Amino acid sequence: LALLLGLPLALSAEPPSCAPLVPVTLDNDTIPRILGEWIYIVGASSYPPHLEELKVLKYTAFSIFPGSHEDELNVTEIMRVNETCVVRNGSVIHVFRHNSTLVHVDDQTTATAKLIQSDKDLLILRHLHNNYLGLSLS
Repeated sequence: LALLLGLPLALSAEPPSCAPLVPVTLDNDTIPRILGEWIYIVGASSYPPHLEELKVLKYTAFSIFPGSHEDELNVTEIMRVNETCVVRNGSVIHVFRHNSTLVHVDDQTTATAKLIQSDKDLLILRHLHNNYLGLSLS
């Protein structure tokens, strides 16, 4: 996994740096970049309930497509949680352009994140939950 994650750095023309994670401004140019099919690669969190979820999550694929409103995106998720396949069709991502946040809402929970500047084929989200931080790569 480390080799896979380090491959883009090895192939880039610029040497790696310790640059901070830079959130993307959500506008008409960045929203279409989020649309499409994504495979969850890895995540980390300091929020205790998320730590428990990460232990049992084996695989996740999700599709993001336009919703019924300009700042709303629909999400279909397929997950393997231990030995159970879970499909969620009813979740929505609300886009808040004024503070560049994404709020994922499903039947039970709400999660807030910021899109981090990255390559077009990598979706990096910085998750915010009170004072707990998290990061995911897809």
